[in-house]
Amino acid sequence: MKYSDLYRLTGKSTRWASIFAYLRYPEYRYLVRLRRFQSGKMHQWARLLLKCSTNQTHIEIGWRTKLGDGLLLIHPCGIAINNECVIGENFTIYGGATIGMEFRGERRGCPKIGNKVWVGANAAIVGNITIGDDVLIAPNAFVNFDVPSHSVVVGNPGKIVTKENATENYIIHPI
Repeated sequence: MKYSDLYRLTGKSTRWASIFAYLRYPEYRYLVRLRRFQSGKMHQWARLLLKCSTNQTHIEIGWRTKLGDGLLLIHPCGIAINNECVIGENFTIYGGATIGMEFRGERRGCPKIGNKVWVGANAAIVGNITIGDDVLIAPNAFVNFDVPSHSVVVGNPGKIVTKENATENYIIHPI
């Protein structure tokens, strides 16, 4: 079992830390079940347990979502991520955030998100767009356009502010 999600949550990556986190944090339980379901092990049981975790935590991450190592869910209630999304390593997302599909027009599809991305509470990222590496998306921002690496997105509609090390001190326990 990979411990990258555990390390991002607790700063530790031992078997005992994993057991403690599994019992203590419902969002970690959800991630363990999601990754087990994605790996194909215990397929039917994992599906049932994942559904129970979704009902308990109100996190909905599509089982076909391509997730990089080190996913961190903070205050995770109400997080929704579409099945077709691709997410890189060291991704942090806060509660109420939505990463979803656009169904019409030139942006039809789902986002592709790079490494070291921080998404604030209630932010929305939609459409066939690309979010670069080292990007901070502020709370309540609406993003339906490509965002270059080393940027901060603020507001609704979102505005891009270029900044080196945009996620410095925001990405905790990077892997």
